[in-house]
Order: sequence, then C-alpha cells, then structure tokens
Amino acid sequence: MAPARFPESFLWGAATAAYQIEGAVSEDGRGESIWDRFSHTPGKTFQGQTGDVACDHYHRYREDVALMRDLGLRSYRFSVAWPRVMPQGSGRVNSPGLDFYERLVDELLDARIVPVATLYHWDLPQPLQDGGGWQNRDTARYFADYAETVFRRLADRVALWITHNEPWVASFVGHATGEHAPGLRDDRAAVQVSHHLLLSHAEAVRVFADYRGSGGAIGITLIQYPCHSYTDRAEDREAARLADGHFNRWFLDPVLTGSYPQDMIEQYDRLGWGPEIRAEDAESIRRASIDFLGVNYYFRRLIRAPGSTARLFETVEPQADAPGLTAMGWEIHPEGLYEALIRIHREYPRVPLYVTENGAAFEDRPDSDGRIRDQERVEYLRGHFLQAHRAMAEGVDLRGYQVWSLYDNFEWAYGYAKRFGIVHVDFHTQDRSWKQSAEWYREVIAGNGF
Repeated sequence: MAPARFPESFLWGAATAAYQIEGAVSEDGRGESIWDRFSHTPGKTFQGQTGDVACDHYHRYREDVALMRDLGLRSYRFSVAWPRVMPQGSGRVNSPGLDFYERLVDELLDARIVPVATLYHWDLPQPLQDGGGWQNRDTARYFADYAETVFRRLADRVALWITHNEPWVASFVGHATGEHAPGLRDDRAAVQVSHHLLLSHAEAVRVFADYRGSGGAIGITLIQYPCHSYTDRAEDREAARLADGHFNRWFLDPVLTGSYPQDMIEQYDRLGWGPEIRAEDAESIRRASIDFLGVNYYFRRLIRAPGSTARLFETVEPQADAPGLTAMGWEIHPEGLYEALIRIHREYPRVPLYVTENGAAFEDRPDSDGRIRDQERVEYLRGHFLQAHRAMAEGVDLRGYQVWSLYDNFEWAYGYAKRFGIVHVDFHTQDRSWKQSAEWYREVIAGNGF
C-alpha cells in the first residue's frame, strides 16, 4: 500500500466538549445549563448519569495538556461553557470562568498546541431556556454578547473559533426527538430553533470582525450525513434528496451561500413547520462570511419514502447484529467522509475545511496486562484518514483533522456507557491510560501520515 502523507502544516488534533469532560458544575460561579437540568431529570440519561464530575478536566487541565503534548497533538478543540462565563446567559460576567479558559489556552500555547475554541456545544444556560431558549430569537442576541465577551479575553491567542457545534443536533435532537436537552418534541419548534441558531452564528461572525486583527479565523461546524436511497425506486430517491435537504443543505446553504434552500422552505411550510424568518435575519445570514467550515462525520443514512405524507422520509437503521457497526450501532462507512468533503468542495463556494470530529465507540476492555488493544478503532481511523487523503488528492482544501474524542467521557444521553476516547478514563479514579489507538495516532502525527 502506498504511504498516505499529509502537508507539513496539517493540524492533527483531538476534540472534546465542556459538559462532557469538565465537571465542577457548581464551582467558581458556574451557572446551571440545560444539560445539568436534563441529566438530573429521571429517565433522560443512561442510569441517571450526569456530567457533574465527568473527566474532572476543570481541575486536571494541566495534566491533560501534558498528555496532549506527549501525544504530539498539533491542535486541540475544546468548547467554552456559556454558563461558566455568564451564569444567567446574559448580563454579569463570571470572571473565574473566563480565567479558567485563559489558563487552559495559555497552557496549550506553552505546549505548542493550537487552541480551537467552540463557543456553543449544546450547554445553553438554563435561565435562558426558562425564557424560551433557542425558540426565543433574543437568545441569538445574547449569544453574540457572550461571544464578544470571550473574544475580548481570548481572541489574541485562539487561532480558530467555531461558533456552533452541529446545529442540526441542537435543533432536532434537542427539540424534535427529545433525546437531548432540553428534551422537547416539537418539529415546528426544532425548525425555528435551527434558524435562530444560524442567526446567532451570523451575529457572532459580525462581532468577530472587530477582532480579526488578532489573526484568528472563525467558522462553524456542521454534521454531515450522506443520504443514500435505500432502493432505486423513484420515491426512495426523492426521499433521499429531501433527507439531504433536511440534514445537510438546510445548514450548508445559508452558511455557504447566504440563503435557505427553497425546496426545503416549501416542504417545511407544507408540513406546518415553516420558520419565521425576518428580512433582517436573511440579510444578516447572507453577510456572515466564514473563514473555514468544520465538518463532523460519523455515518451515512439510508433513506426510503415515508409511509405518511406527514413526514419527508424514513431512515432505515442497520440491524443490531449486522457486521461492521460501532458500539453505537452506527455503520462504519469511511467512504462517506470522502463523499461529504468532495460534495462541499464541488457544490459550494470554496472555503478551507477541517474535520472537526470523527471517531467511534467500541467495547474497550483492558487485556490481562492492563493494555487496551482497540484495533477496531485503529482500523476505523485509518480508513477515514485514507478517505480524507483521497479527497485532498482531488483538490479538497482540508487543513486539519480532530479525532473524537481525546478521552472517554460523558456521552450525552448514553452517560458513561459508550467510550469514544483514544485515551481510557477510569471514572472512579480519574486515571488516564493510553489505548493502542492513541499510540498509533502519535506515530501518525509524528510521521505526518502512515
């Protein structure tokens, strides 16, 4: 097999999110988030588990950055917890919260690791949710104020800023299926929330204009689900096209072209889900030019026509005992990453890309000698790295790759039952142990390929 070599400037890294690793949910003035409320509500998470302690990163960040340095990471993607910075969501700034992120960023820079900061990874301050949350368009303005607060403190040191992580998940898994915080089941609310999230993104990009002189860049991370027709029937192909509109184009189009796809506007209106989009909103979104796009990829979706006109499509889930699945029951399909990257490259205005999340959960167990030989994860990452390399060979301007995740952590509604990390965490002792995948990844980074 020919070697896969990446550019010398390629930003190999790993990613985490605040609520999934920080812990310290009641310390130093941090306020309550929707995930604190959701995880403490009986029946919402696996065995009622919460992120109260998680990986205790808030207290162990120096140890964690030292581990990143030993791993050879060139970048580290983390998220800022809005309720740690502004406990009420607006108004008073909690200085100890900002101080923590300043210490973290300085520690990363001392280790020669590029900080990649995400402003929103799903942990809305609960007081804002009490006032309507993302259904309230004022939340977009509060987000812009929060973003400016963080920019003011850290824009001189953070190289890459991401406004939102996966607004599709925040919108639809949080407000339509109810599987994530705040746990609502309202399709129309989910579509309206998606618009307000994108409006808040645009407002944050506008605010960032005053900080561009510091040399940083700003973008957004979108989850990508290549949508394939389950059969060759015309109705299944049409359903796959609409599924692509729902999962992908509804976010790609406004972010990269400045306007929502008209066919999806019509479909949402038909279903009674149509969002209120004001003229000034459309103008704000149109003018929000990003410097890069983050792409998260985990699996493709197989789509067939719905059994009711009240839905756009149906997703065909893999059989639980099918081969080639992760512990999440997700199909391993590395070619989907290539498909997502090349599609954005060919169909949208050119913008630098970063893979901001890609990884897999497996049933990781220590061997008799205590080592975790997660060969499945090594092969998973190798396959996806190869597809990224293939896309780059065809002209895709891919500049970095953030593996999900650095650590085993609080996996949202799954609690601690699913482990995505390349580093094992014993949640009783907080001991960190390198898995085989971490050792392999260190060699990839050191050799800039494999």
